Amino acid sequence: MSLTAFVTGASGFVGSNLVRELHKQGWDVHVLLRKTSSLEDIAGIPVTRHLGDVVDFTSVKLAIPRKPDCVFHVAASTNFWSGNNDVQTRINVDGTRNMIEGAAEAAAKRFVHTSSFVTWGFQDIELSESSERTNTSDWINYVRTKHVAEQLVLDAVGQGRLDAVILNPANVLGPGDRHNWSRMFRMVNRRKLPGAPPGGGNFCDVREVAKAHVAAYHKGVSGEKYLLGGEFARIVDAIGLAGELLDRPVPKKPMPAWLLLAAARVMTAMAVLSGREPDLTPEAAVMTSHDIICNSAKAERELGYRSVPLRDMIRDTIEWMNEKGLL
Repeated sequence: MSLTAFVTGASGFVGSNLVRELHKQGWDVHVLLRKTSSLEDIAGIPVTRHLGDVVDFTSVKLAIPRKPDCVFHVAASTNFWSGNNDVQTRINVDGTRNMIEGAAEAAAKRFVHTSSFVTWGFQDIELSESSERTNTSDWINYVRTKHVAEQLVLDAVGQGRLDAVILNPANVLGPGDRHNWSRMFRMVNRRKLPGAPPGGGNFCDVREVAKAHVAAYHKGVSGEKYLLGGEFARIVDAIGLAGELLDRPVPKKPMPAWLLLAAARVMTAMAVLSGREPDLTPEAAVMTSHDIICNSAKAERELGYRSVPLRDMIRDTIEWMNEKGLL
């Protein structure tokens, strides 16, 4: 008898790859989709569709099948513009609260929550799961809301209401990326990239992240967090690889952080007048001006997680983008 999964965010980058992995491993997959959700990246995969939204508890409660083996809560807003903060808070915080309540009422056997390695904040250390957190970057709503969502999950575990595991991926690359690093690759391809941010971080392959989600159901320890990192690189070096693979000129040196932030403030001021989201925000400028380094030893040891060379991830992302006509 196959295992039953309920997946939020199934039409997104990580979520669609998770759906593919679950199907590959023989799971019966149920997905929560909004009316506006694109099904292109899970086309052809047999799933049971449930219309609803994580911010609408009634739809969540009606959608989750009784006693699923695992609820995979992947849906989130990765917004970095303050103009969308209220919507982001509803999705990341209220949506997670709704999913916890829905999973508990449905008697889900396990809850796997997708978070991020940014929830520890910006620090000049290599992060591990036992690292202390700093709240100095909580002015960035994405960082704050993802941390609050984690705490909701951990509180539910502590209260005995939920068996849950939290995964904290680093910078995710791979097929299915339409809105994250692919935006930068499109700018490289069109020779529109104004400069390279000065920060860096670990990069992980979305397909290995998907496998880690399934492994978290089987092997993860309830109430534990698992960092999913990989090769560390400066963003300017990642851009350099993209430029090489696309045969396009790219910046050789990063922009100073102060200049990037100044440009972001100008663009954000203009966005206030136009009402359109700016291409660069102060939040995104600061995020990409820091080094965020993490250690994946725990995930490698307990979940069988593995890293992939950065060049291979960028190549596969660009090849997928070419196939989809995104370049």
